[in-house]
Amino acid sequence: MLTLYGTQGSGSAAIEAALELAGQPYRMVDAASWKPGPGLDELLQVNPLGQIPTLRLPDGAVLTESAAILIHLGLSSPAANLLPQAPTARAQAIRGLVFIAANCYAAISIIDFPQRWCADADKPMRQRIIDGVRARLHQHWDIFAEQFYPPAVAGQHFLNGAAPGALDLLAGVVSRWSGSRAHLQLSRPAFHALLLRVDQHPRLAPVFARHWPEQ
Repeated sequence: MLTLYGTQGSGSAAIEAALELAGQPYRMVDAASWKPGPGLDELLQVNPLGQIPTLRLPDGAVLTESAAILIHLGLSSPAANLLPQAPTARAQAIRGLVFIAANCYAAISIIDFPQRWCADADKPMRQRIIDGVRARLHQHWDIFAEQFYPPAVAGQHFLNGAAPGALDLLAGVVSRWSGSRAHLQLSRPAFHALLLRVDQHPRLAPVFARHWPEQ
């Protein structure tokens, strides 16, 4: 059985949602670098960085990085349609997954832990770093919306087409952090509406409700 390491309100929600769409059973280990305990101890045995999500395959192989995990699940479970079947559309979906990981997800790491990037910064300097990176994060989401959900395809129900796929899942999760949804509601309302459709999809809503019960 697959083993997924993650915790509530984290990026592991995107992987849980993908596994739900793929119909793949898995064992969940509650683990995060900020939650000392047996789960973290087990996670560190397979991923020394202690990052989540981490997915251990039935043969013992370990996958890290959300985009890589979603690409693997899309390729290994084609019937789930996590990735488009057409080569050009599939390439663009992979591009979108890497865009989010490299630009949006990376910015979140700085916002959450600015001291890792500027150890000697005092509190005012850390806040300036957070404010600047958050503004950059929101700009990245604007660019993402322009590139992957422009007016020409705004009638499309999801980024993946008629049904949500891997790119919808990662966008739906990572956009929940650092005020990105509130920003997009004003700056890119069509894309914001798409994210809400991902949240409310019947097969995905229970996953997101477990992670963000207050929303």
